[in-house]
Amino acid sequence: MNLTPRRCDSLGDPVAQNRRSFLRSALLAAAAVPLAPGLMASQAPAGSRGTLKARRLSQGQTVGLISPAGATWQSDEIKIIREALAALGLESKVGRHALDRYGYLAGTDADRAADVNAMFADDSVDAVLCVRGGWGCNRILPLVDFRAIAAHPKILLGYSDITSLLNAVQARTGLVTFHGPVGTSVWNAYSVDWLRRVLFKGEAVIMENPHVIGDSLVQINDRVRTIRPGTARGRLLGGNLTVLAAMAGSPYLPDFNGAILFLEDTNEHIYRIDRMLTQLKLAGILDRIAGFVFGNCTKCDPGDGHGSLSLEQVLDDHILPLKIPAWAGAMIGHIENKFMVPVGIPAEIDAALGTITMLEPAVR
Repeated sequence: MNLTPRRCDSLGDPVAQNRRSFLRSALLAAAAVPLAPGLMASQAPAGSRGTLKARRLSQGQTVGLISPAGATWQSDEIKIIREALAALGLESKVGRHALDRYGYLAGTDADRAADVNAMFADDSVDAVLCVRGGWGCNRILPLVDFRAIAAHPKILLGYSDITSLLNAVQARTGLVTFHGPVGTSVWNAYSVDWLRRVLFKGEAVIMENPHVIGDSLVQINDRVRTIRPGTARGRLLGGNLTVLAAMAGSPYLPDFNGAILFLEDTNEHIYRIDRMLTQLKLAGILDRIAGFVFGNCTKCDPGDGHGSLSLEQVLDDHILPLKIPAWAGAMIGHIENKFMVPVGIPAEIDAALGTITMLEPAVR
């Protein structure tokens, strides 16, 4: 058998010509097929469109309540949320399926997505607040009508599993969303102050941890740890680490090129934090960011194994090699006192000072 390579001119090869003809036909056929709502051709990557902003909140406006993830375990929760909104001078409207229950989910995927779509399409609703996190937002992303959201831009607020919805909406529409309290959060003075400043007043705020020494010689709580000093600018993107890692490889993540990535988590052993940061690294996300902020990782312990890395070691292992400004300890996460962090707005971080400075208002 003669194994000497032979140079072929594909232009004269009928097999190659048939292959090219087939590929042309396939591409034309694919172009003619309408895409599913979550994959509309008009929804280009976030980096290719301008920023879309919702109108700021004002007294008397209506907030829609939806449960796109976990079920509401106590029927009184909705009543408490509505009372809290009323204390802020806001009306409320409860989604049709907000009190549904399908196992650990707040209803079926179709019904939870229907509430998302209905609230954005409803002109009587001015903002959308998610009742709680849990799990389930990733399941409904293919059913979300991003085109309707882009046509009716509104404030979308939540955290934890809502990270999925916040980032998907930002990626597919360019709308600035908000990582902050869910309906069942503690609506204390600290969190409400950030809500008023960012969502009502439209301030471009500087987020900085409280400096409270108390009955001590030095500050004990809410301390900042600089991972690598310096300043960086970019769009704020991020949220719950577990949820973002679960979205890796999907078409629902924003473009992280030059972004400021902020992360938080809860109830995860440290090796899992390591695993999920490794996933973001292997997915190419960490190598593209300009700056990094880690919030709080509540109830994140070494687990049952011996010789665990510390959380500091895990963050240093993954972030220091990036040679970007980075800090940890921000008031972001499963904690009572929370920043109101706009997802998709340009910001600057100072890793030595532990600050996040919005470079423009997040609402219009």
